[in-house]
Amino acid sequence: MNFDVSALELTLALSAGVIGAGYLSLILAPAWQCYGRLWEKIAAGFLTLFILATLMGTGAAVGLAVVWTYDQYA
Repeated sequence: MNFDVSALELTLALSAGVIGAGYLSLILAPAWQCYGRLWEKIAAGFLTLFILATLMGTGAAVGLAVVWTYDQYA
């Protein structure tokens, strides 16, 4: 088997892994440990998805702003 992986694909895979590990360890695990009942833990886990979406949206907006204004300052 021969896998042809480009630098972009490798970068995207590594960044997705870092984001996933950070989300699990810094956001989901503390929210899960704060509650005792299973339904409370599931609800807290579901609500952390909104935090993840907000952080990813903010990162995408900053990235878009950098790309949009790059040629003005470069």
